[in-house]
Amino acid sequence: MAEEGTTGIQAIDRTFGIVEAMIELEGAGVTELANHVDLPKSTVHHHLLTLERAGYVVRENGEYQTGLKFLRAGERTRGQHALYQVAHPEVEKLAEKTDEISGLMVEEHGEGVFIYRDSGSEAAHIDTGIGDRVPLHCTALGKVILAHLPADRRDGIIDRDGLARITENTITDEDVLREQLEEIRERKIAFDDEERLNGLRSVAAPVFDATGQVIGSISVAGPTHRMQGAYFYEELPETVLGIANVIELNIQHQ
Repeated sequence: MAEEGTTGIQAIDRTFGIVEAMIELEGAGVTELANHVDLPKSTVHHHLLTLERAGYVVRENGEYQTGLKFLRAGERTRGQHALYQVAHPEVEKLAEKTDEISGLMVEEHGEGVFIYRDSGSEAAHIDTGIGDRVPLHCTALGKVILAHLPADRRDGIIDRDGLARITENTITDEDVLREQLEEIRERKIAFDDEERLNGLRSVAAPVFDATGQVIGSISVAGPTHRMQGAYFYEELPETVLGIANVIELNIQHQ
């Protein structure tokens, strides 16, 4: 029986590995997918046929792509998320007020997950999408969550995942990060100075539930040349904190 359980888990791992490869490659043939996930072509083909029959994969011109059935699952998952239900109108207001990019993030499995974004009239175009997962240490949204997690959970994430360098400005020294996290806890504001995307700065604030536990974060981001001086370090933090406070009040009284 244990062997059957192991086999079943391995099959699921392979299926999701193939799905992730299709997403990363933006569609691919069997050979390319097999090379990407380091599995025999016959194995990959069997998994693809199963996914296709279930409606989760489509095949066009010899290439396999994820199907829109994933969209249904993703939208329902997000729509049931309590923070999204309350916060997304406020995130839209933040984008409108600043004319920049606003974002909403939650932590899952030690990573930051973007669950909503909106763009103001002057917003830059970036390749971040809903559902994208990023390390917590390289964004303002992620750092402000990491700073307010329980110490043992925070340490576990840092020890397990390390501090990968994403750009030249990413913090990769653990002592430097921990010092910055202490400052973030005191001010309840985090800054990202081109630490995930070159040319982009952001300001983020945490969102707490009624028990004081951090449940997510919101941010505003824009090109470095606009994110300068008192506007970046004083005005925007006040704006983002105000929106976070509104979200917290709405969560407590929904």
